[in-house]
Amino acid sequence: MDVTIAIDAMGGDHGVRVTVPAAVRYLRQHPGDTIILVGLPDVIKAELRTLKSTSEPRLHIFAASEVVGMDESPQLMLRSKKDSSMRVAINLVKKGEASACVSAGNTGALMAIARYVLKMLPGIDRPAIASFLPTNKGQVCMLDLGANVDCNAEHLLQFALMGSALVYAIEHKDNPTVGLLNIGSEDIKGNEVVKQAAKLLRQSDLNFYGNIEGNDIFKGLTDIVVCDGFVGNVALKTTEGLAQMLGGFLREEFKRNALTKLTGLIATPVLNAFRRRVDPRRYNGASLLGLKGIVLKSHGAADELAFYCAIKRAAEEARGGMLHHISEHIEKWHYECQQKAREAS
Repeated sequence: MDVTIAIDAMGGDHGVRVTVPAAVRYLRQHPGDTIILVGLPDVIKAELRTLKSTSEPRLHIFAASEVVGMDESPQLMLRSKKDSSMRVAINLVKKGEASACVSAGNTGALMAIARYVLKMLPGIDRPAIASFLPTNKGQVCMLDLGANVDCNAEHLLQFALMGSALVYAIEHKDNPTVGLLNIGSEDIKGNEVVKQAAKLLRQSDLNFYGNIEGNDIFKGLTDIVVCDGFVGNVALKTTEGLAQMLGGFLREEFKRNALTKLTGLIATPVLNAFRRRVDPRRYNGASLLGLKGIVLKSHGAADELAFYCAIKRAAEEARGGMLHHISEHIEKWHYECQQKAREAS
C-alpha cells in the first residue's frame, strides 16, 4: 500500500535544512510513496536546488504563507495563523489528501491544531503522546508522554487500547502485552487511579501483564507501558538525561590518557554498534493518538536521520491501518461494557 505523507517543512529548530533532505532520503528508499512538503515555496525550492532534487516526481510542494514559532502560544497560533505550514499539513490529512502528517514544530501548537482540525475518534476522551524506546528485547511503546497530566482510570485503559493498536500496526503483533507503570508490582501498590486502571485492564480483552516498575521498562517485559502524562514525561526526560550522562562518562574515560585513547580506538567497532543500538534518532517520532488522523511529532532538534525515522514511522502507521485498529479496540470495549451492564441488570 502506497501512502502520502504531508510534512511541515518549516517546523523545528532547523526547518528546511533538515525536513527537505530527510524527505528526499525517504523517497529514494521508499519508491511508490509520495511526500508533500508544506511551507514557503521559495525556501523549499532553494533547498531542493542545493540537494539537486528538483525533479523528484513523487515530491510535491504545497504553499503555506505562515510559520509557527517554537516558542509561540498554542492558543494564539490556533486563532491567528490559519495558513501556517503546520495547520495546512494537518488540513491535508483532514481532507484525505495525505495519509499522515509529520512536524518538528511547537508541540503544544501541534496538539492544539491537530485536535481542533481532526477531532477525536469516537470513544476516546483525550489524545495521548506515544513513542517507542529501546529495550533488551527490541523496543517498547510507552504512553502517555506528556499530553495529559491528570488522568482517570478509564483514560489509562484507553491509552492501553490505543497503544495495542499502534504496536499491532507497526510490529504486527496480534496480542501485545500491556504493563501498567506503578511504584511496585503488587496489586496493593499505587494510588487509587492506578489500582482502578489495573482492574479495568484485567476485565478487558487486552493481554495485561500487570504492574511494572520503572526499572522494568527497558527489560522488555511488555510491548506497551501505560502511565499518565506527568509520570511518562518525567520518565522519558530522566532516561534522556541518563543516556547523555553515560555517553559523556564514556567519552571522558576514553580520553583520559594515551592508553585509554588506544583502547578506545580498538573498541571503535563495538562502540559504534552500541551507539547505533541506542541511538535516540532511530526512535524519533511521537504519535499523537486518539485523533481522526495520523500525526507524528518529531523532536524539534532532529537532524536528517531522526526526521527521516519520523517520516518512516508515520508511513508505517498509515500502512498498518492504525486508526482502524484503534476504532476496533474501542468499539469492542464499549460493546463488552454494555453486555456486562445488561447482565448485571
